[in-house]
Amino acid sequence: MEALAVRLSGLDPYVDGAIRIVAFYDTLMRRRVDLPALARASAGLAECVAGIRLHGTGRTTRVSPQGTEATTPRSPASTSVPITLDDEEIGTVWLERPGPPGPLDDVLLDRLAIAAAAAVERYGPARTTMADPALVELAISADSDEAARTRALRLLGFAPGLPVHVLAVRSRLPLDRIGQLVCPDRPVKAAPLADVGVVLAGRIDPARLPADVRVGIGAAGSPDRSWRQARTALRFTGPREPVVHHADLGALALLAEVPADTARDNADVAAIARIAGNPEDLETLDAYCGTGSLRRAADLLHLHHSSVARRVEQLGRALGFDLTEPTGLTRARLALTAWRLLGA
Repeated sequence: MEALAVRLSGLDPYVDGAIRIVAFYDTLMRRRVDLPALARASAGLAECVAGIRLHGTGRTTRVSPQGTEATTPRSPASTSVPITLDDEEIGTVWLERPGPPGPLDDVLLDRLAIAAAAAVERYGPARTTMADPALVELAISADSDEAARTRALRLLGFAPGLPVHVLAVRSRLPLDRIGQLVCPDRPVKAAPLADVGVVLAGRIDPARLPADVRVGIGAAGSPDRSWRQARTALRFTGPREPVVHHADLGALALLAEVPADTARDNADVAAIARIAGNPEDLETLDAYCGTGSLRRAADLLHLHHSSVARRVEQLGRALGFDLTEPTGLTRARLALTAWRLLGA
């Protein structure tokens, strides 16, 4: 790279200098250098501080002519150029040259912006969260071979070997908004697929999700397996637990494998279906099964615990077993979950 770094001060005439700059950045792009390397090379070439900023992550790189991180306060840009990818502005490159811009600064920054866009496409995501549904489906489909899946992930902005979580989402909010919330600083792409939203993310922060979003989260790893897990976890979500990690389901995930006809024919599930017509009974059963305690269920329902005790006793008679016994509570929890999965 040092052999290629031709100082701007030595470029003369203008056309010869412009050709040398184009060749310089073409070589950097062939070598697939990343953003920090591009900034170092540009600062050395321009003999002043060079900067690169991506809008989506807020990440800023400033490098001095010596190739080290610029520690001086940022000066006003003498020249700047937007970075565009797929007709969208995703960032900015600039020079902080004392005094007026150099005669070839515009050429240098134009090529730096092109090289930066190529690096972002290769190593990280553009600001755009929404992706081609066909490409997302190719990445998560169990029918895709590994070569096709790897290529799809690369085109979506995920570097090889990067762990990928897949999320199955039901929400009235736009998918791109959910993607930006759950993963603000890592690769994230989203697309609608049939009646479910799909989000692929390098890292997730479920605490940032809005309360009215239902999300199933698969483990990081193979996207096709993570997608299957996410869809299963989504079926277990509900008003009291809108976000479910598949890893937290444990043996409960086996209920999702039970054929629907088998579940409907089960006596306990059928009993749940009969009482489900009364919202008050269903809410009481849900609160009691979720807490395992009359007093905690009473707190959730804003009732006196004696009132909840009477309701639970009546529910036990309707179901045909004692809900206050450990075995009865387990049966009720399993039956309630299985009944909900039928309509998930």
